[in-house]
Amino acid sequence: MFEQVMEGLRVLEDGTYLDGTFGRGGHARGVLERLGSGGRLLLMDKDPEAIAEAGRAFGADARVAIRRGSFADMGAWDLARQGLDGVLLDLGVSSPQLDVAERGFSFGKDGPLDMRMDPDSGESAAQWLARADEREIADVLWTYGEERMSRRIARAIVARRRERPLTRTAELAELVASVVPRGRGDIHPATRTFQAIRIHVNRELEDLERGLGAAHDALRPGGRLAVISFHSLEDRIVKRFIAARAKAPPGNRRLPEATGFVPTLRPVGGARKADEAEVAANPRARSAVLRVAERLPSAREARA
Repeated sequence: MFEQVMEGLRVLEDGTYLDGTFGRGGHARGVLERLGSGGRLLLMDKDPEAIAEAGRAFGADARVAIRRGSFADMGAWDLARQGLDGVLLDLGVSSPQLDVAERGFSFGKDGPLDMRMDPDSGESAAQWLARADEREIADVLWTYGEERMSRRIARAIVARRRERPLTRTAELAELVASVVPRGRGDIHPATRTFQAIRIHVNRELEDLERGLGAAHDALRPGGRLAVISFHSLEDRIVKRFIAARAKAPPGNRRLPEATGFVPTLRPVGGARKADEAEVAANPRARSAVLRVAERLPSAREARA
């Protein structure tokens, strides 16, 4: 959704922008092409391979600063606290991560059952599956994957690990497929299970909520927030975050009327999706949803 993102960010020549999910730099290149010599681009990513690519591609550009870490922690970066004219968050797993079997994200490629976006932090999917009890596994599959067969899959995982631990992506995919009937179409029975475990291991929804708050606080009035989501759980969080800061909560006759609400975000258009040409070229884009919001002055900023 390159063109939609560039339109949404509305890049200013001398502005300061943060790409919180560098990936392999497609959007970052677009921002840099629109920046003048006085502009700044801050790049973040959890993935050390993405950060290495950022250094190779843009490390020599004086306008660029690079920091390894989660966008949830952008508020700890002095450069971000100085004020931003735009923040981009392209959520979920990147294509390079999916395509490399050793990262353990794909049920279509056999590799170590890892799934960590930052392989140097936290426990892997295999480690979590080895210690979590049946109820916890089922709750994660239901909450983050909306998997209707969550309890059946959890029972199968716990029964299997009594014999030997699950350490490979192909092992988990085959186990799930053995207990979940294949539905219509070409969607693999393990799709929701892999999504749920990945989200849990990487604390993706918690990071998203923290990151949205940090971006809101870092944006200057007039700055733009652009977020690309790939499933309903992410998009729901983004939609509610923007709505809560764009309009006063509905009244309740049992409670005193809320007064003094000052909106701090303005939605820019509605939810946008990839067009047919992009989906044909990149089938992964079919589930992408872009939401854009513009930062408004707070009550204090308006008085200043």
